[in-house]
Amino acid sequence: MTMTFGMHLGHVGGPMNEMRKLWRLADAQGFDWFSSADHFQESPYRDGNGDCFEAISTMTAIALDTKHVRVGSLVICVNYRNPGVLAKAVCTIDHLSNGRCNLGIGAGWHQHEYEGFGIPFERIGVRQDHLEEAVQILRMLFDQPISNFKGHYFQLNDARCNPKPLQKRLPIWVGGLGEKRTIRTAAKYADGWNAPYIDAPAWKAKNAVLDDWCAKEGRDPKQVARTVNVGFYMRRGHIRVALGSQSRAQGLLPRHREGCAGDVQGLRGGRCTAGEPRLPRGAVRLRGDPGLRGHRLPRLRHQAPRVTPRRPAHPSTVTGSSATGHRLPALDSARTPEARSPSRRPVPSFAAARNPAHRSGPVPSIPLGR
Repeated sequence: MTMTFGMHLGHVGGPMNEMRKLWRLADAQGFDWFSSADHFQESPYRDGNGDCFEAISTMTAIALDTKHVRVGSLVICVNYRNPGVLAKAVCTIDHLSNGRCNLGIGAGWHQHEYEGFGIPFERIGVRQDHLEEAVQILRMLFDQPISNFKGHYFQLNDARCNPKPLQKRLPIWVGGLGEKRTIRTAAKYADGWNAPYIDAPAWKAKNAVLDDWCAKEGRDPKQVARTVNVGFYMRRGHIRVALGSQSRAQGLLPRHREGCAGDVQGLRGGRCTAGEPRLPRGAVRLRGDPGLRGHRLPRLRHQAPRVTPRRPAHPSTVTGSSATGHRLPALDSARTPEARSPSRRPVPSFAAARNPAHRSGPVPSIPLGR
């Protein structure tokens, strides 16, 4: 099974022209998806005055600016939009992108943001109830001519969501680490599950939990695609991988040809020098793997975002994903790379995903409700 790679914009603070350069780069250089976080104000919080662009509008811009990458959200907060209104927006983006949209959704976590915008921040059990109802509503509106739903929190009454997505089945992803509710919701209703910023042992354990829930819900575990986010820092001349130790850093990319997008060399102790020895400063080059979801990445060259000499490195995210979740490279945790952001420039993120047989293409990886 092939692993695929994408980028995630963890902090949607702009500048807008820099973000547009980033997703255009991902599209031009053969990445498989580009996704946006969902926040209303500066996140992580610094002084409260930072810019933050809205997620649905950002996804629309990505759809219009690109031709190849899948357009995703990692993840939409269930309480920020009524699920019926969200379904309409996502269907529109799917048409604008010519069938390249994915929807990632989570139970939400940013209490300061909820309170700032007057949105009730219920206890986690209630927010999980919201999530479970919303995922069912979204699936119905995407697939059914007329939808009726009588939940405790949301209702549909002969609702019609037309036009339908261009895709035969628009993928819905559920993100989060909760074993009793979140992973169960993913196993029961979703096309994919995302784990934000956990290490390899935790990833393996969570996958086992998902497999168990799939068995209890009568689903084949291979029907649920899986992604994991891992943070790293990137700046001119090298990539600083946010891994805790050299031993855990070894083998992240070099030893897994099936699971990586190219020939990456020199990963040692949290620093990765990629490509050939004589690269121009600020460039990272990867040789494409012909087996990567049909994409032949042509000696991928990525120019890191410009950084002033005194400004620290930019945080990013590496995301790996698998249909079964047990053959990923050893990934160490990097707790929310947004929290380490030293600047308000765009926060890119590389992602990798193994494609399940039931999907026509890759889907995004998701930092979401933790």
